[in-house]
Amino acid sequence: MLVQFFTFFLIFLLLIISVLYKPLKVYNYKWSIAILVNISFLFLGSFWYVNANQTTNFNNFSCNQADFLRISVAGEPQQQGSILRFTARVHTAYTADQKREVTGNILVSLPSGLHHPVKIHYGEVYFIPANYKAVEPPHNPAEFDFKSWLALQNINHQVFLQAHELISSKEDKGLALVRFALDLRKRQVSIYRKLIKDDNAFAVAATLILGYRSDLNAETLAAYSKTGTIHALSVSGMHVGIIYMVLNWLLGWMDRKLILRWTKVAILLILIWFYTLLTGYSASVLRSAVMLSMFILAKSVHRNADSYHILYFSAFCLLLCNPFLVWDVGFQLSYMAILGLIYLQPKLEKLITFKAYWLKKLWSLITVSVAAQIFTYPLSCYYFHQFPVYFILSNLFITIPVILLMYTGIILLMFRLYWISPLFEWLIIFMNRGLEKIAGLPYSSIHPIWYSKTELILLCLFLFFLFAAFSQKNKHLFAVSLGLFCGFQVLLIYDKIKAAKQQKIILFTLKRNYGAAFISSSKAVLVTDLKPADKAFKFHIQPALDELKIRKITCLKWNESIHTGDLVIKEHQLRFRNFTVLLVDSAFNYQRIGNKPLFDAIWIHKSARVKIEELRQDIGFNSIWTAARNRNFVIQPEGIIELNSPE
Repeated sequence: MLVQFFTFFLIFLLLIISVLYKPLKVYNYKWSIAILVNISFLFLGSFWYVNANQTTNFNNFSCNQADFLRISVAGEPQQQGSILRFTARVHTAYTADQKREVTGNILVSLPSGLHHPVKIHYGEVYFIPANYKAVEPPHNPAEFDFKSWLALQNINHQVFLQAHELISSKEDKGLALVRFALDLRKRQVSIYRKLIKDDNAFAVAATLILGYRSDLNAETLAAYSKTGTIHALSVSGMHVGIIYMVLNWLLGWMDRKLILRWTKVAILLILIWFYTLLTGYSASVLRSAVMLSMFILAKSVHRNADSYHILYFSAFCLLLCNPFLVWDVGFQLSYMAILGLIYLQPKLEKLITFKAYWLKKLWSLITVSVAAQIFTYPLSCYYFHQFPVYFILSNLFITIPVILLMYTGIILLMFRLYWISPLFEWLIIFMNRGLEKIAGLPYSSIHPIWYSKTELILLCLFLFFLFAAFSQKNKHLFAVSLGLFCGFQVLLIYDKIKAAKQQKIILFTLKRNYGAAFISSSKAVLVTDLKPADKAFKFHIQPALDELKIRKITCLKWNESIHTGDLVIKEHQLRFRNFTVLLVDSAFNYQRIGNKPLFDAIWIHKSARVKIEELRQDIGFNSIWTAARNRNFVIQPEGIIELNSPE
């Protein structure tokens, strides 16, 4: 209510100011009015966001009892391994004696393998049982927060179904244009699948040109990530911009006359939006198409159209359609990159001048890469925890291949020139291998980088005031930027000191494995059946170790012994400083323990077949840990145990 009140109050105040513009001589206070207008838009956006948020909607399906739900498929279903997932809108909740129109979004997951695939299409309407659950939070430190990620898409519940629990109503609630776009993209993807033999090359082609998410192998994905070219695998402003630049150059002869100029504008808009249609109206392409369309129209009407206004207005239009885009990582990074290109790139380009044409072009490409990287650096490090050292080299390397791939791939689909597919495939493999070589160079990336939200804010404010100081040539702003940078560095130093003194135990929650980390300063001993190369290790364990700045990791299995300064494991007993643990496995089956030894915790292996009542009689302990899913009982793990203060 407070946000709503301030929103309407500010809008009313602006209306009064506009009416009394001359009598009050408002033109003498332009900066104050500009700040007031921006604050008004901020409150308007907050009001729009709160109004769209389903957690505050009393008509949400989760606020109503139901036996069945009527849903419609809201997006393109995604196959991940043997699981098919899709987002659905909930329209109706049914009980035994009534039906109620409701709102809300839900994530639906169901098994769909190669032998028994499930066919689900956008817009289809189904009845499902209302056995949904709230999305669970992460169970391990620094683990990817799937719950928060879905919440930022206005999804707070999920349901796991079997195929037979989906009952079709033979209805369709999807938009015809979106359905056509998704079907068109699916047909184009199937053409690539038939023509491209190499699975990884196919995945890159489908992702880069059509925005179709496909499984890339870990090595290729890591190569794009480490070299700072991951944006090439997300159809975005770069791809739409490539199409625009070449088309604008080819149609340059039409600028001579007014009629031809507007014909050119129409052709450019039609082709850009056709490509958007071809990519299935993915969010990143839609964002770029809206921005570029406004840029083309503004340039046609006013030769000196302000790029900042275009950027601002395009963001406003997109957030008006979907206010949750403000939290989208792609939205944030793309707008920051474009802001860097508008503000910083021209200034960098003027620093050095070349007479040779190709040197000018090379320097221009370098400044584009540097400007985009500087403006996206804080967010990319915060989200992806690494910085690509050779980003200039890798971006220069992919510039020509990406342009060739974009046009070759589109021409192949539009004109059915299937004979060029071997060249198309070879070009993708060449680009992948080149990036893998660059990623394999010494010190190709700085990682892991972990910033807190406070550190992120300080870093962003430092860059903002630094650029403002140079732009305005203001020493006071420069002093503020230095102060913010010092604050940022103080927090980083504090993090390092804290990491150097840390003594803690982390018990990881894993579905099919066991894992516990015994951490002393920057070293960790892991008792686990996982290997560092395993996917589960990288997803559940590695982020926690990276966040704690662990530099040396030693992995042990359950029955291995070790003796270090802080940790001793021997004969089913573990001692970390003054914390003691009894390791209970199959050796304890059908055995009783005498003398009632005392331990801080007992850790029960999944192979153990013991009775908890007997353990309580035979052993003195404070807590129970369980490895993976013990069939006899499930006890909540301790999580993180701090041992910084001596006992």
